[in-house]
Amino acid sequence: MKNRKVNQLLYAHETMMGDMPIRQPFPTEKVEQIDPFLLLHHANVEADKYVDPDDAGVGPHPHRGFSPVTFIFQGGVHHRDSRGNDSVVYAGGAQWMNAGRGIVHSERPPHDIHEIGGRQEIIQLWINSPAANKTDQPAYYPLQASDVPTKVLDDGRVVLKVVSGNVLDTVGGIAARPEVNAATITIGKGGSVQIPLPSNHNVFIYLLDGKLNVDGFGIVEAHHVVLFNNDGDGISFSGLEDTRILLVSAEPLNEEVVSHGPFVMNSQTQILEAMRDYQMGRMGILIEE
Repeated sequence: MKNRKVNQLLYAHETMMGDMPIRQPFPTEKVEQIDPFLLLHHANVEADKYVDPDDAGVGPHPHRGFSPVTFIFQGGVHHRDSRGNDSVVYAGGAQWMNAGRGIVHSERPPHDIHEIGGRQEIIQLWINSPAANKTDQPAYYPLQASDVPTKVLDDGRVVLKVVSGNVLDTVGGIAARPEVNAATITIGKGGSVQIPLPSNHNVFIYLLDGKLNVDGFGIVEAHHVVLFNNDGDGISFSGLEDTRILLVSAEPLNEEVVSHGPFVMNSQTQILEAMRDYQMGRMGILIEE
């Protein structure tokens, strides 16, 4: 296996999304996207004990043209949408929604958030859809922790949980199309791992915490994206501290991207059509009860 070299590090600066503090390593002025990955938000917040969970989180809002995918590390997320889906996924699981031609959804803390510790830690990753699939029927796939395929390596010092795709011969619990490799990795101090990945994929890892030594590069600390070059067929790293990592890879689309808020399309005309369709109720209506 030939290791990819590191292209650059992207620090996840703190910013506000409404009244919620988040970290955002991209998009930035340096990197608009890591095709087909459009945006990464890392939130780690304490649920307000004086706010009803039904009034917390993110209320009903539309999407079209991409997949917002949520990886849950602490707490849980209560998803409801205009297609009738209503489910809670807890820590260790993921929610994968293909917005397709348009859907309205909400993302709230679960009703028992305070009974399970009161903290919500999630990563939301926006994955662009190919032009040919932007008007597909919307679809929602919840994946509980117990259904995430797991592989334990290096005498237990590395735990790999595969949400989608195929990582280290472990097939993920969600069949994403086009193929996206998405996995969470917990690596202990002194643990190491080598991960083959398709040479035609764009690849990055994000460190939620801890510290790694990336082979051929050196030390990387928490809250950084490591963006790799397309010059090899794998990556390898070792833990300098206990570290949690999100690993993703996919073949780039190499298509025009025009975005406006919750809509990601290929032209300004398509954005205007999305805005019109939402205003006319063609993406459905979500009434939370």
